[in-house]
Amino acid sequence: MPQAPIDVYSWPTPNGHKIHIMLEECGLPYRAHPVNIGKGDQFEPAFLRISPNNKIPAITDPEGPDGKPISLFESGAILVYLAGKTGQFLPEGDRARYEVLQWLMFQMGGVGPMLGQAHHFRLYAPEKIPYAIERYSNEARRLYGVIDRQLANHAFIAGESYSIADIAIFPWLRNWEGQGIVLDEFPHLKKWFEGIAARPAVQRGVKVLADLRRPITDDKAREMLFGKTQYERR
Repeated sequence: MPQAPIDVYSWPTPNGHKIHIMLEECGLPYRAHPVNIGKGDQFEPAFLRISPNNKIPAITDPEGPDGKPISLFESGAILVYLAGKTGQFLPEGDRARYEVLQWLMFQMGGVGPMLGQAHHFRLYAPEKIPYAIERYSNEARRLYGVIDRQLANHAFIAGESYSIADIAIFPWLRNWEGQGIVLDEFPHLKKWFEGIAARPAVQRGVKVLADLRRPITDDKAREMLFGKTQYERR
């Protein structure tokens, strides 16, 4: 019997791309539903029911554990879930598994938030604040350095096998220029990055919903993403 498709509620951002890539890599059937975060779709009651933190991505799998439907939010949790569902990109052995999970947490707790702040203050903030730009640009370079050192001795982020750690980190590095990074300064990372970018499933994943995204130029989109609407109690 064909597997029922997973419903993915997403937008073409690094966190969205993680899940698009993972689904493509795993060969799972899915339907991508755009959640236009510039228009405020993330605050709609229907979306909040599956993503109470009003962030993309979220999924609904009609064939979850025990054959029952399940909805999940938070991209790291979704990656772990899909890896468990398919038996792919997360090792079964305890030692190797924890190696991958620590680098996944490194992305969730460090790479994503810090590079997100670098993007914000370098590209989107209405006021150019030198202290903030310097702080987060320096942190971006530090994180790239951590990854480069790890890749000096390993083919992939968590060792010698491609994993959800690579899938999680790669999309956040695609806008390296906007983060103030010179990629040639990180040769091991650059080699890894180019290898990941060449994977057919990755190329398909980053195209999902990509034609819908537009530059953030209007005041309404800025307010939805960065203004008081974000902080309203729901």
